[in-house]
This record gives sequence, structure tokens and C-alpha cells, in this order.
Amino acid sequence: MEPEAQTPTAVFTEHRELLFGIVYAMLGTVADTEDVLQETWLSWEARSHGSPIGHPRAYLVRVAVNAAIARQAAIRRRRETYIGPWLPEPLASAPDPIGDRAAREGDGADRVLLVESVSLALMVVLESLTPAERAVFVLADVFGYGHNEIAAMLDRTPAAVRQTAHRARAHVQARRPKYAVDPAVHRQVTERFMAAVSGGDLDALIGLMAPDVELTCDGGGLAPAAGPRPMHGPERIAAFLVGRVFRRGEGLAIGFRPVNGSPSALMVRDGATVGVLMLDLRPEDGAVTGVYAVTNPEKLTRLR
Repeated sequence: MEPEAQTPTAVFTEHRELLFGIVYAMLGTVADTEDVLQETWLSWEARSHGSPIGHPRAYLVRVAVNAAIARQAAIRRRRETYIGPWLPEPLASAPDPIGDRAAREGDGADRVLLVESVSLALMVVLESLTPAERAVFVLADVFGYGHNEIAAMLDRTPAAVRQTAHRARAHVQARRPKYAVDPAVHRQVTERFMAAVSGGDLDALIGLMAPDVELTCDGGGLAPAAGPRPMHGPERIAAFLVGRVFRRGEGLAIGFRPVNGSPSALMVRDGATVGVLMLDLRPEDGAVTGVYAVTNPEKLTRLR
């Protein structure tokens, strides 16, 4: 007796987490990602009434990736009127015990886990790629798809995909360190950094930062930020953060959890997250080279 075929809804649900990870890495916002997934579902639901689709996952990824590429032009136009620096929407990383990880492996589920390696700092670099370069980089370098698979998704030749992947990889490698910082070191530095901020210890805070450190604060015009452009220099950044958190931090609680795969500090007031701060560290000595702060309330609704 042949096994009963899955319903279109069941098949889509099975692959939804993978689709979300790919599209989020391409677009950087949850709302746009959800819109693309809705488009993908409508395409899948309509197509499922015809002849059976032999490789549902390949079909769904292809539709989602191309919908995300098509959406990027509108997103870029929208950001032209955005107030102040724009950062990707932070995405909380759920703990993933070994047992849960093993249970999710197989049939592409292992690729889902890779989205947690896309740090906010890497997402910022991906913003400077073309839509095609970003799609190829995300599919190849984050989710492990081969050039032939990507070529079929994007209606390109494998040679063209290899060339695009080479350009994208070179662009990213020129702007990101080759080696990642140990997560335990990253968390320790994050905790020391926030202890110095909340304690008003300017000297300790300055001592944690590299001379060329940069602060990017995204308030979206809806919350306090560091200004219309990124801020540079340990002394200026330390004074700004201490002024915002230490001197005006009454009723503010600070907690720690992984966000976009990196140890991060969440600032909570009256039970609501009002800010998230993530650090970019220099691998060789753990010095802070980048500070990313998101205070735009519209980007914090999913962080608890």
C-alpha cells in the first residue's frame, strides 16, 4: 500500500523554517520575510492542484528566493527615507541542545540551523551586495547549496553563479575577519562591556574598544539614537553609551541572550524590550571594533 501523500499545507509547513531562514538572510526584516513566505505559499498552493511536484523543497526555495530578489528594489527605495542608520531586524536565536539538533537533522533541516551563523555584522555587509550576489552568497556560503542547484533556482548557468559567488565572497571577506571569535569570549566581553556601561565606568569601557571602533545605532526616528550617522572613537562612544544607559537608566534591566547567533545584551523596561546591543570583536585579541544598537521599537517586538 502506497503511503498517503502529504497535504499542500503539511509540505509547506515542513519547509517553512528553512524558507524563513533563507529569505530573512536575504532581506533583513521579519515583516518582509513573512510577506515573501505568503507569496510562496500562494504559488505553492495554486501549483499543488496540478500534477505532483517531484521535489517540493527545491520548488519552494526557488519561488521564495526569486520573490525575495524581486522585493529588494522596493525595500531599498523604502530605506531611502529611513531616519538615521538602518540595521537589520534582530532575530532571537533559540537554544539548540544536541538532542534537539539531532532530531531536526535530515531532509534539509540541518541547513535551517545555519541561519544562526548570520551575525548582525555580517548582515550589514550583505546589505552592500547586489540582490543577485546576496542571494548566491546566502544560498552557497550560509545554507550550503551547490552552484548547480543555485543555477537552477536563478535561471543562470553554473559558470555565471560561480563568478557571482566569487565576487560576493571577495566582497564579504574584505570586510569581515577570516576567523570567528570564540562564543565564550564573545559573551564575556559583552558582559564586561555592559557592566562598564551600566556602572558608568568610562575607563573600563574605553579599554575594551579598539581605536577604530564604530557605533551604529538604529532608532528609526522613533527612539533615541546616536545621530544620523555612525559614531567613531572609543571616547565618544563611551560617553554616549554611559550618558544614555547609566545616567538615564532608571528602571532599566539588562539581560543577555543570543541574537543573530551572537551573545547580545537586551535592555528591558516595564517588561518591554527597549534596546538590543551586539558587539563585533577583533578575533586576535577580543577588542570591540563594532557596536550595533537597535532601539527602533518596531524592530524589537519579537525580542523578549
